[in-house]
Amino acid sequence: MAKFPEPPGVDVLRVIPPVLHRLPEATTVARLCFAGGEHPTSWDRFRFFGPTTSRFDHQLRDGQGRAQVQDRGIMYLATGPKAIPTCLAEVFQATRLIDRSARDPVLSGFRLAAPLVLLDLTGPFATAIGASMAIHAGPRPRAQRWAQQLYAAYPDIDGLLYCASMYGNAPAVALFERGARAIPKRPVFHRELRDTVMVGILTETGRAIGYVVV
Repeated sequence: MAKFPEPPGVDVLRVIPPVLHRLPEATTVARLCFAGGEHPTSWDRFRFFGPTTSRFDHQLRDGQGRAQVQDRGIMYLATGPKAIPTCLAEVFQATRLIDRSARDPVLSGFRLAAPLVLLDLTGPFATAIGASMAIHAGPRPRAQRWAQQLYAAYPDIDGLLYCASMYGNAPAVALFERGARAIPKRPVFHRELRDTVMVGILTETGRAIGYVVV
């Protein structure tokens, strides 16, 4: 059997008891988003257009197989002591170039306003459902199909806890619109990457993971 096959179907997944991870209220998370360019957003907004090229987009395509605006929203976050470099490594992985200006990137941190219940894909549960840890680094369109079926099979989850493959498997979160209650009214940290305050962390992260900072 392939290490990362197609998902088995919602009915099959529903009979597998979920392994859950709970992020308590007031947990600090980080997010890197783009205020300009294609699909601009802000630190507290979900993206309701999709699926795009992001790994766990759970949106459904239209009848012609195209991405579309819909009720399913997604927000990618990182948590833990390495949350900021995790965001940088994941967001800029395609080019390995941390561009401080293109599309107006903004790094934010905020404390959860409510606890989150996440499906834990960081351990053996990924194997139990038939995927394996390859779900974190395998083909993205297939990972999206897994996200779509997991979303339907486990209606009580707020999102997915997964391993950031570009930063040592640090914890990352694909937060579904179901978790909107946990987004606070204001962040505790909010800086454009072009801000001079960001130079140190950007340079340090780039050096650690081999990314160029411009």
